[in-house]
Amino acid sequence: MKRKWFVIFFFLLFLLLVISTIFMLQTENEKATTEPVVEPYSYRADYHFTVPDNWKNDPQRPIYLNGKYYYYYLYNEDYPDGNGTEWRYAISEDLIHWEDEGVAIPKYTNENGDPWSGSVVIDHEDTAGFGEGALVAIVTQPSTDGQQEQYLWYSTDEGQTFNSYQDEPVMTNPGVEDFRDPKIIWEEESQKWILLMAEGSKVGFYESDNLKEWHYTGGFQTENIGIIECPDLFQLRADNGSIKWVMGVSANAIEQGNPNTYAYWIGDFNGQTFTPDHEEPKWLDYGFDWYGGITFEDGEQEDKLNHRYALAWMNNWAYADNTPTVEEGFNGQDSIVRKIALKEGEPDEYYLTSQPKKELDQLIKDTDSYPELKVDGELTLDAVGDIFQLEADISWDEAENIGIRLRESNKQNRHIDIGFFPREAYSYVNRESVHQPDDNNEMVESKAPMDQHQKDAHLKILVDKTSVEVFIDDGKITHSNLVFPLQEDQGITLFSEGGKAIFKNVEIKHMNSILE
Repeated sequence: MKRKWFVIFFFLLFLLLVISTIFMLQTENEKATTEPVVEPYSYRADYHFTVPDNWKNDPQRPIYLNGKYYYYYLYNEDYPDGNGTEWRYAISEDLIHWEDEGVAIPKYTNENGDPWSGSVVIDHEDTAGFGEGALVAIVTQPSTDGQQEQYLWYSTDEGQTFNSYQDEPVMTNPGVEDFRDPKIIWEEESQKWILLMAEGSKVGFYESDNLKEWHYTGGFQTENIGIIECPDLFQLRADNGSIKWVMGVSANAIEQGNPNTYAYWIGDFNGQTFTPDHEEPKWLDYGFDWYGGITFEDGEQEDKLNHRYALAWMNNWAYADNTPTVEEGFNGQDSIVRKIALKEGEPDEYYLTSQPKKELDQLIKDTDSYPELKVDGELTLDAVGDIFQLEADISWDEAENIGIRLRESNKQNRHIDIGFFPREAYSYVNRESVHQPDDNNEMVESKAPMDQHQKDAHLKILVDKTSVEVFIDDGKITHSNLVFPLQEDQGITLFSEGGKAIFKNVEIKHMNSILE
């Protein structure tokens, strides 16, 4: 009898365990079907150009062909293991949305290794002999003995693929360590091709009738801005009607206390060499992450002198691999495309302005607005944001430090600071309190000069997943910096220390993604 009850007891216990297990499995299944799936957070930019995979660095000047911009850039499919770059490209109609087209100039397909930076032009008159409308690129490659020399590639299929013209360079190294980044333009007055070359701290000028044979005509020696790269030369008409030449270079000038971005001079070009109107360079950007900058024509406008466009690689060789996107399988972002114009400041003194391309506003989905806010201390807005444009008119009298904190954490210990120190005569972007790429904390606050008597300013700020771009006073001053805020940090706080400031026409324009 006892044995019978013992068996019954264990049978019931077993049955209870089975029922409990079935119930638990059913509950878990119900949770799985009712609870939303949380996607992992991606640091891929929402409205900036990013490489599809692996690595990108220097942009190459886009060309306008068949109603679209063809944008080539340096790409490394073997990243992070090195092994050199090649030319990949993307196509766009509006310079906002891009279609990837793959590699156009592959690496290690001739005797001269991997292709580096250069420039591509449309040979409308067949000066090089590859046919009318052929695309011709002059590209730096390391020769078999390691010297930097210039090689010609051409395309007869509208830029989809390029062929190597020959294994020998069209421009041999004259015996210098740095001989790179050729930039070609067509000079109407002389009816010749002009080429600029980065040669250490000098820009060399060359001319050609056929893009194959080049002759040195002169040089421009830069001072105190380090090794230069990616030279640039173009004309613009200023707002007073004057037409001026502009020469630019990417400068490694941080050790000299200058920006590490795009330096430029206003002056005159006589077809053979450049004469500047001023000795010290001006700067198109004061941030830490606007390098390898290029400018290019607006392909849709007949008047090529009214304005140009510009973009740059948003990174810095001091910390190029230090980004959370590496964990997602890519490393490489560009600045937003900017509209570049020439303005007169003091009489006969000119400067460039840059503004985000207007078409970017197509991505605005909704806006938080504040007509006027008086701030003496701090004022945290009820609006929050992670991907947005912010605009504001700010005025002050005696205040010593005025600005805006963005991507702020709930405890206000993480944030990006953008503001003005009038008495110290500079504007700034400070990324010290947010995750950012410089582990040495030597490049955490970018600064740009301002008039210490200035009492007002207009701010336009672009914030994306890993970047902040600041345009001050209609783009007379810009700062571009990489930042890596946490997903949940979205607060916005206005501040004014040492006196009251008035913030008018404050608008936070939340953005859609070009990835959607």
